[in-house]
Amino acid sequence: MEIIQLNPAIPRQRRRIEQFLGDNGLRLDDVDYYATLVDETTDEIVAGGGLKGGVIKCVAVADGHKGEAVANQIVSHLIAQANADGHQCVKLFTKPQNQRMFESMSFRLLAEAPKAILMETGIGGIKRYSEELESEKGKVKSEKSDGESEKGKVKSEKSNGKLHHLNTSPQQPIMPPSGIIIMNCNPFTLGHRYLIEQAAQQVQTLYILVVREDCSMFSYDERKAMIVRGVAHINNVVVCDGSEYSISATTFPTYFLKCLSDASDTQMTLDIDLYRRHIAPALGATVRFVGTEPDDPLTRRYNELMKSMLPDVREVARLEKSGVVVSASRVRKAIVENHLAQAARLVPPTTVPYIVAHMATRALKAELNTTPKPGLVDTHDSGAHRDMDHALMMRSIRAMHPYFVRLATLGYDSPQLPAHDDIVRIGIEAEKAMFNSTGGVNTYKGALFSMGLAVTAATYIIGRGEVATTTHGKEYVPNSLLSTTIIQLANGFPDTSGTHGSRAKQLAQAGRKLKSALDNAREGYSQLFGEWLPFYETRIKGDDSYVKHKTLLRIMCDLDDTNIVYRTDYDTMLQVKTEARRLLEDFSEAGIEDMNRDFVSRNISPGGSADMLALVVFLFGITRKD
Repeated sequence: MEIIQLNPAIPRQRRRIEQFLGDNGLRLDDVDYYATLVDETTDEIVAGGGLKGGVIKCVAVADGHKGEAVANQIVSHLIAQANADGHQCVKLFTKPQNQRMFESMSFRLLAEAPKAILMETGIGGIKRYSEELESEKGKVKSEKSDGESEKGKVKSEKSNGKLHHLNTSPQQPIMPPSGIIIMNCNPFTLGHRYLIEQAAQQVQTLYILVVREDCSMFSYDERKAMIVRGVAHINNVVVCDGSEYSISATTFPTYFLKCLSDASDTQMTLDIDLYRRHIAPALGATVRFVGTEPDDPLTRRYNELMKSMLPDVREVARLEKSGVVVSASRVRKAIVENHLAQAARLVPPTTVPYIVAHMATRALKAELNTTPKPGLVDTHDSGAHRDMDHALMMRSIRAMHPYFVRLATLGYDSPQLPAHDDIVRIGIEAEKAMFNSTGGVNTYKGALFSMGLAVTAATYIIGRGEVATTTHGKEYVPNSLLSTTIIQLANGFPDTSGTHGSRAKQLAQAGRKLKSALDNAREGYSQLFGEWLPFYETRIKGDDSYVKHKTLLRIMCDLDDTNIVYRTDYDTMLQVKTEARRLLEDFSEAGIEDMNRDFVSRNISPGGSADMLALVVFLFGITRKD
């Protein structure tokens, strides 16, 4: 018999896996890798098992071959494969009756529920994580006076009421030594902060554990940073590293449960059992804090199970604002709708830079996904670019995102206008990340410059509290102040050399003035704020389904697009302006497609205009007042 890999992504091979598992009373769960032990004479699958990351799933042995140690062969192979993929510790979910069999293969029990157990083998694991948690005990911040701040590092708000100064007078019972909150914070909201503030008043030390799984809008690093910044004013809170020991939807299997309805209770029971066996003891915690759940039945059930399994579970009523519960989902909805003001009302100020960074990234994606576009990469084709496609561009955007986060926090935390050298250093690192992600192809160097300035300017204004307020009490970032701040930042940059823009200026004939990306920034993007942004806003309010296409054409009418000059010549750029104006006056999607075919044949790519479209989308979300 030999071990043969079957690929679940290939329909024919997937059907074979499903048939084998079905014959053995199991379902195929989410796996990336599936290995089978096959009888060479009959081509029969004798045993099989799959992997999802470092988790073994869907292990089965065919009838007639049980007791032949074939399960050991499959499991040993899967452990070796997981190790080769970088997972030193391998986990396994299985039925309780299989515990002894897997213990004989060196697996250790982590948690158990009536219908499933969680086991692991390998180096580190829960023992190492428990030791890491134990090292966090006693790391409580020294108390600071109410007026003290960490200037230049983190700006935080003081909470209302008393801030957790321990009172051990005879009139009051001694508080429990420590408690725990486990939270996702996608993103960190006023509701999360309220829960932490309330809990911190009930224990001597409060530990926050952040869910590590990266399946959220905000990454683990972002979510943890938001919490750290958002609780800087609370003296007895310690934010700990999260771990993979929070059973997730992606890793928890349902393949051996008779009813899928069993899965949620089993998953939650395992999660709680793992917590009480390992995590709570490591931190010496006797109290678990949760928020009440008025809407989600699954979360409500989780709270009920915790109360039945743990000695002290305390529910804190969810924070409401204007009669509505504050939730991270409402914030994410505002981000998707490109509305900073709506999102900002639901989060601490320290969360806002992360929202701004995501809005910048989403604006670049919005431009990329606008289809069709003339001569530009979109979801249908690569336009006039032979070295780029949609996947490459998307990879490049993802690579730049962490640097938008850094620029956003730089702007927010700076008591004075951010230093030019700091901006440049982050920009250079972002460029390197972009080129690494694309194999050296320049996808967004121009957009990185313009968007980076705008992100830094916006968060600098917000961090200084210089937002404006409408007559209805809604805060927004004023256009004029944004433009002025961008001018101040851009004036710190010297004239460029060696860029496409500087080369285009050289290619333009004498007497023909050509504005580069830096020139436009030094003018505070006067055309953008004066013409393109109002054009976009008007059509957004009119529910124009082609708002981005038309705004792109509107920009092409005006912008000295140095990318066109670099790829062709100055006269071609002037022709593009005329052609864009003509199509805008008589717009049709077919006209855009015709223009794309023409631009491809002439090697025309209005890349500078595309960068400005992304900037318009971003700044609309930052400045809107509705």
